[in-house]
Amino acid sequence: MEILLYAVGIILMAIAIAVSIALHEVGHLVPAKLFNVRVPQYMIGFGKTVFSFRRGETEYGFKAIPLGGYISMIGMYPPSPAEVKEHHEEGHSGSTSPFASMAEEARAADAERMKPGDENRLFYKLPVLKRMVIMLGGPTMNLLIGVLCTAVLICGFGTAQVTNKVSAVSECVPSVNVTHDSISYGECTDKSTPSPAKAAGVQVGDRVVAVNGTQTGSWEAVSSAIRAAGSHPSTLTVERNGQRLDLSVTPVEMIRPISDGKGQYARAADGSIATTRGGFVGVSPSSELVPGSITEVPAMVGDTLSRVGSSMLSLPQRVWELTVTLVTGGERSAESPVSVVGVSRIAGEVTATDRIDVKAKAAMLVSLVANMNLMLFAFNLIPLLPLDGGHVLGALWEGVRRFFARLTGRKDPGPFDPVKLLPLTYVVAGAFIVMSVILIVADIVKPITLF
Repeated sequence: MEILLYAVGIILMAIAIAVSIALHEVGHLVPAKLFNVRVPQYMIGFGKTVFSFRRGETEYGFKAIPLGGYISMIGMYPPSPAEVKEHHEEGHSGSTSPFASMAEEARAADAERMKPGDENRLFYKLPVLKRMVIMLGGPTMNLLIGVLCTAVLICGFGTAQVTNKVSAVSECVPSVNVTHDSISYGECTDKSTPSPAKAAGVQVGDRVVAVNGTQTGSWEAVSSAIRAAGSHPSTLTVERNGQRLDLSVTPVEMIRPISDGKGQYARAADGSIATTRGGFVGVSPSSELVPGSITEVPAMVGDTLSRVGSSMLSLPQRVWELTVTLVTGGERSAESPVSVVGVSRIAGEVTATDRIDVKAKAAMLVSLVANMNLMLFAFNLIPLLPLDGGHVLGALWEGVRRFFARLTGRKDPGPFDPVKLLPLTYVVAGAFIVMSVILIVADIVKPITLF
């Protein structure tokens, strides 16, 4: 049964990824058609076409490698100055440099798709603003999906709020191993010291209502009181089966991570996990999903985008560290980046676990879809070709050049020509492919686990 549930999670996430990609491309397709650009293809995936059908002038279909999607638009590349000159002169001889040949091949492939009547339906002939709308349509669709899923998460399921109810009692006082990016705890053995909570008789299901006679209205208050007690004897007042019990407990002082209040570890100035010394009792709180207000959505989306932005800035370094981990056989950080394979495995783990109820599982899956789409939104805005952000930057550059040309009375510099950046485009695309392969391999041989 567990294997079946695991497979269900993977399938659900695969469907969510495919739908997110499909809607991203719809975000490009709709404005392109509204602006009368001919779109020969709308495809999900890359490689060989598995299934397709034609409606109007566009072929819709799926390809063999489901790692993305695209729409093809006529006139992505403007004609080269040599091609324009060739309309007036004969005997043109092309350059033999590798980059020039690469550019000519790209233009030729684009020109082969043109049909009579396409002259005024070319992408590069659109005004700058319309081209930007087309290229921003895809990321905007991912942003809308992310916002919608976040709204469903907050208002429908609710966000996890810790309670004063004990969900687990540690069997022992564990050893603590702190590295730059992770904290791990040693296993209990026959020689391990029982945890203070275990020795005091704290049980799962107890609700901590006071520490040393001071009422605790939240788990944060419980934790603060225990940390402040250090290694001094304390009294935990718990509710059990409708009765209040005073339990004598002596905390053990140990290293503990500092929370940022948002479910993540706080960071020190050097980027490492921030820690402090404080009392340890050995109890963990339970959490409940508490529905919130629609007004909380913008803040959560903004916080997610902020974390995504920070992660993207450090992505090359973290991929390199992950590569070193794969080569040396080291332990993978729980905060390392993941591929679509990793996201799908996490979804499978969520659906298969028996540690949370169905509602919590559904909430976690919705959260995964929201975070994935917000990541796609931010990633596609990186101002490098072949990403959408690169095309937007190119259109803006064209607008600036033409504005100053008009201002100074100079000749129109013409449209932005992405062909001139093909070498850089191939380098960027190659780097993304290499990173994707590394992440996929890591997610297969050293997967991140939640439970």
